[in-house]
Amino acid sequence: MKPIRLASNRPAERFYRGGARIAAFRGEPGTAPREPEDWVGSTTTIRGESTLGLTTLPDGRLLREAIADDPVSWLGRSHVERWGDDARLLVKLLDAGQRLPVHAHPHDGFAASHLGRPHGKAEAWYILEGGTVHIGLREEASTEELGELVARQDVVALLGLLHEVEVAPGDVVWVPPGELHAIGAGVLLLELQQPEDLSILLEWEGFAIDGAVEGHLGLGFDLALSAVTTKARSTAEIEALVHPAPPSGSVFPRAADEYFRLERLPVRGAAVLDPGFSIVVVIDGAVDLAGLPLSAGATVLVPAAAGRLEVSGAGELLIARPPAA
Repeated sequence: MKPIRLASNRPAERFYRGGARIAAFRGEPGTAPREPEDWVGSTTTIRGESTLGLTTLPDGRLLREAIADDPVSWLGRSHVERWGDDARLLVKLLDAGQRLPVHAHPHDGFAASHLGRPHGKAEAWYILEGGTVHIGLREEASTEELGELVARQDVVALLGLLHEVEVAPGDVVWVPPGELHAIGAGVLLLELQQPEDLSILLEWEGFAIDGAVEGHLGLGFDLALSAVTTKARSTAEIEALVHPAPPSGSVFPRAADEYFRLERLPVRGAAVLDPGFSIVVVIDGAVDLAGLPLSAGATVLVPAAAGRLEVSGAGELLIARPPAA
């Protein structure tokens, strides 16, 4: 098995605007106004959909079906022994054409108990184009207080509860399950997350979604908001969540390792891509990956059976992987 270059996989008519920065990053034609996400190497569907969001391979098969047919070759024996054919990873390019709403995602236990899902939704970002992000409570707020702000749709107060942080290209942001957050307009990022589409929306005015109906995952806000972290984050804690990535190697905080991993690999002449299932994103320059010529904006799916791969050229790669088995 060899690395596979992936085409864009941008679900249309999402509830927020964006997509032009993804098209520019990939060197592709312009996009519709509500295609702000590229689901890269996806075995996950948009919530409530049967196939939308899934990656189709160049041979016409769905990646999800290909992995189910031969999980060891795709994911590796140790991964399959622990998790079966669950890839344990969803990677996205995300272009915030407008500020995203204040929201949070449930943790594994909540998702299993109340939604019947095998994962919650931890996520982390590598910033490609900077701007502002909002993350973590500045002061403790009870579930009841949050519920009142949601009922009033008091956006000013909701945003005011959160730390506002400027981010630049090369920064990383770790968003633990339950953490309130919002991505500011103009930010382009690579997102790694657990393979679910589960969001608890605390605001929705100005977005193409009926948040009063869809924002609580069908649970009602009283229950849904119980999955939200209500403790305050200190400045030091925010600095641990948001910081520049190291120049090479693993870039996310250690707490993210149980969910996914991201490696930064600069290439100056020659380098090696270690074995294992991964999704590779070229963020700078031009490289050759095992005979596959790639330039900035390319995304590549690497099966575990491809083994150790040589990389040559001058550029930089981001390598997304599931948690270590």
